[in-house]
Amino acid sequence: MTERRLAAILAADMVGYSRLMAIDEAGTLARLKALRKDQIDPEIARHGGEIVKLTGDGVLVLFGSVVGAVEAAAAIQRAVTATEAERAAETRIAFRIGINLGDVILDDGDVYGDGVNIAARLESQADSSGVTLSDDAFRQVRGKTDLRFIDLGGLSLKNIPMPVHAHKIDLAPDEGAPTKFEEVTGKKLEIPDKPSIAVLPFQNMSDDPEQAYFFDGVCEDIITELSRFSELFVIARNSSFSFKGRQVTHGEVARELGVRYMLEGSLRRAGKRLRITAQLIDCVTGAHVWAERYDRNLDDIFELQDEITRSVAGAIAPQIRKAEMDRVLNKKTMDVNSYELSLQAQALFHHGAYAEQERSDRVVEMARRALEMDSRNSHALWLNGYVHSMRYLYRIGADPDASLTEAWVAAEALTQTAQIDSRGLAVRGLVLHFRQQFDAATADLLRACDLNPNNAWSFMALAWHESLVGRTAEAREHAELVLRLSPRDSDLWVGDAYLCLLQAAFADGLFEDAIHWGERAIQMTPRAPIRRALMVASLGHLGQTSEARTHFEELAAFSPSFIDTVMQGGLVLYSLPAQRQLLIDGLIKAGVANEERA
Repeated sequence: MTERRLAAILAADMVGYSRLMAIDEAGTLARLKALRKDQIDPEIARHGGEIVKLTGDGVLVLFGSVVGAVEAAAAIQRAVTATEAERAAETRIAFRIGINLGDVILDDGDVYGDGVNIAARLESQADSSGVTLSDDAFRQVRGKTDLRFIDLGGLSLKNIPMPVHAHKIDLAPDEGAPTKFEEVTGKKLEIPDKPSIAVLPFQNMSDDPEQAYFFDGVCEDIITELSRFSELFVIARNSSFSFKGRQVTHGEVARELGVRYMLEGSLRRAGKRLRITAQLIDCVTGAHVWAERYDRNLDDIFELQDEITRSVAGAIAPQIRKAEMDRVLNKKTMDVNSYELSLQAQALFHHGAYAEQERSDRVVEMARRALEMDSRNSHALWLNGYVHSMRYLYRIGADPDASLTEAWVAAEALTQTAQIDSRGLAVRGLVLHFRQQFDAATADLLRACDLNPNNAWSFMALAWHESLVGRTAEAREHAELVLRLSPRDSDLWVGDAYLCLLQAAFADGLFEDAIHWGERAIQMTPRAPIRRALMVASLGHLGQTSEARTHFEELAAFSPSFIDTVMQGGLVLYSLPAQRQLLIDGLIKAGVANEERA
């Protein structure tokens, strides 16, 4: 029977579940059951909650009261933290919790609806042992509890088209809780030997919130320019931007990102006038290293970005000579209107547009218009090249093969400039991989990483390629570097790093490891065909045909011809015949393909 109702939705998930189970399966399971029996379930019942869904490491609960949901969440986190406090940090059980107020559909013992999806996405954004709630939920609880809240601003959530305004409960931090990087790798997040920095998103001081794409784009360009210096270690954009809308301390940044310095600031725009304030902070001491305010015209934006980059690089790495800075910081002369349009396309891209037809079409169209204004626009060229390469891979559009030619044209334009763009080399490497010119692809991807040793995306592309051409050990090393360059990322490159680890594990016949990484990769991007196909094949090799069928049905819903394309050689994933056969055999064992389709 189907029932629809308004409810406060609490989604909780255990941090590092697979890692803890691998360390001590029986012990972890026993402790988890004890926590549920003694603390979690009693708090849910005491605050009027109803458990509607259980997974191995998570729970979904409905409450008639938002206050009840929020107070239950806080009580659960404090109780679990206290119980686990004396254990070693790497073995502690901790949870993330997300809360939303929304309409839900109850049907045959399960629960559905956008309200549930948003609660789950907010949970993934919560800190370890933390609670994140939507603004809809916050408005219902404000002033009705003694709990304190921190405004997180608008958060970009996976597969949610618009940013969701969110808050977090101000709970006493557990300094020993593992970071996301530590959860995934089991390694401690340490500050690198060379100068390391995170550039936090600049605060929007303008009256128009729609200008957020511009402020984010300016900040992202500063990250890109700093990342060109091999003397520096620069945190990737996605992890830096995970702090967007939050007031964070230098200590939090040091702990969560593992860096010595942070650059923060604000930007105000009024027509063609810009005011930027920026300050560089030592995260270890809290001291202000450098600060400046700039009042400029929009036409000066490129020189301004270079000036900020020069000041920051010189302050934290004085060994970088002026001549080296002049070589790296290439003055841009592109049309400002073209630049602004490409920043809008870039903002859309960061919401997952590369893997979804409608948004992918919009990014391509916006990039095309930006290039019509100025064919030198490197942002637009890179977006056009990468999105078209993904359209080929994901079989998007009426003619996916034509997209490969479009990607090549864009990549060639980027690699013919006076200062070769590493992103162009990486896109060209991907196209060469798709064309089965594997040695040439390796050369381009390695050179892209040499030119920009801080570009997480280039290393992700290299790891992706390596995992498919038999260099699985190198693939794992480079995928782990992606996770270190973006230790707080919950989307994009990290999801693709999990894909690289999935592909490497499968190539080595480690099917249980492949399923572990496949689950993580699919959670990041559910509608991605390679992840689903490799999950189907891994489960097929392990004889788990029922689970394989579930993933196959999900794959068929958004890419119905993908398995046929792989079986018939229309898309060559693995370059080595033995690994290609391993994939085909797994699909056959799963019951989703047969020899005649090969």
